[in-house]
Amino acid sequence: MFTHAITRKPGVNFSRGITTAENESHSYELIVDQHAAYLETLRSFGLEVIVLDSLPDYPDAYFVEDTAVVTPQVAVVTIPGATSRRGETDAIAPVLADYREIKRIQPPATIDGGDVLKVGNHFVIGISERTNTEGAEQLGKILQPFGYTWTTVPVRSGLHLKSSVNLVGDNTLLLSRKFTDLQKLRRFERIIVEEDERPACNTLWINDHLMVPKGFPATRKKLEATRADIVELSVSEINKMDGGLTCMSLRF
Repeated sequence: MFTHAITRKPGVNFSRGITTAENESHSYELIVDQHAAYLETLRSFGLEVIVLDSLPDYPDAYFVEDTAVVTPQVAVVTIPGATSRRGETDAIAPVLADYREIKRIQPPATIDGGDVLKVGNHFVIGISERTNTEGAEQLGKILQPFGYTWTTVPVRSGLHLKSSVNLVGDNTLLLSRKFTDLQKLRRFERIIVEEDERPACNTLWINDHLMVPKGFPATRKKLEATRADIVELSVSEINKMDGGLTCMSLRF
């Protein structure tokens, strides 16, 4: 049961963040509105929401999930794979220290929180352009004494593992078809997202509620089988920056 979420406001220069999208127009006013709706939805799910100020030197900093992995026992501060984002962790560590014991990943490891999926007491860690094998191994060794197990999978498409694979129930994953043949994911129940609705994979499950991106009716229909309360949100500006619903908070 989550009780808290740490978030950060998007900065006026958010469009200078790292993205694979080209020739997109951006609206600061719209991302502020979309982010505000996101915060309000978190509150409606029963969470206390901590809202941090934007970091002008780090336009991607509102994607706070990448800066840490938080469990009931410990918060592990990461080393983001993008060098331009590494200062974000120094800003998040003192905030997390009010709630958890802090451990830190050490170089040459890199790991983004968006590549780390907790399913019960097991962690699935994506090996991607942002997360290397050393990062996964360090995280796993930090978590093992607290009773957690872990495994790695390759990130075959999308920026992070959670771009394509997310938890939507106690043992149920919502995932892109490109990940369905991974043997290590076959231990879970799975709901498959078709390629034409792939952005819907970035769905956020909190306290028996599902926050889903708006505009993907086929996936929503499949998710109705989970019997969770479903709330759709527009995330067009966030998607342009290769982000999604899971990226914008640290839940614990």
